[in-house]
Amino acid sequence: MESSANPDELETVIGPMNMVKGEVEGESKKDKPEEAKRKRRRLKVAHPERCIGCLSCMFACSRINTGRASLDRSAIKVKTQGGLEGDFAVVVCHACKDPPCVAACPTGALEQKEEGRVVFHRDLCKGCGACADACLIRAITLDAEGKAVKCKHCGACVAFCPHGVLELEEVEN
Repeated sequence: MESSANPDELETVIGPMNMVKGEVEGESKKDKPEEAKRKRRRLKVAHPERCIGCLSCMFACSRINTGRASLDRSAIKVKTQGGLEGDFAVVVCHACKDPPCVAACPTGALEQKEEGRVVFHRDLCKGCGACADACLIRAITLDAEGKAVKCKHCGACVAFCPHGVLELEEVEN
């Protein structure tokens, strides 16, 4: 898939951002309350061996979620392992069941919802970095403004990965 897709094409590829997989347009989550409560979406690094380090996922993440292409504001990180000849490692939030980042945040900027997902409230973030320090896999970073950058599992990066490294999966709570 080309990375020059516009937002309308992105929505066609991954579906409207507010819809649960399998939900038909016109149906609301109210029509299926049990299914909507039991499932949540999580980004998964399904095929790390396919990553070529193109950074398309990082640019897509920042562009879709912040309106500007900035590696600093990307919630997904692609790093090298072993220098020039090493493999690439893709670091993304694991959507922990008992997230240490939420417990570490002194201002409540990270909030775990009833269904298990963690929501970031940028306006409450003071930039202390406690959440980044608490994250065991270092999936949370601070941007140039000192605010936390955390994946919200929207799936924007999946559509722009040319080698199918990433997948968006539904998980039970």
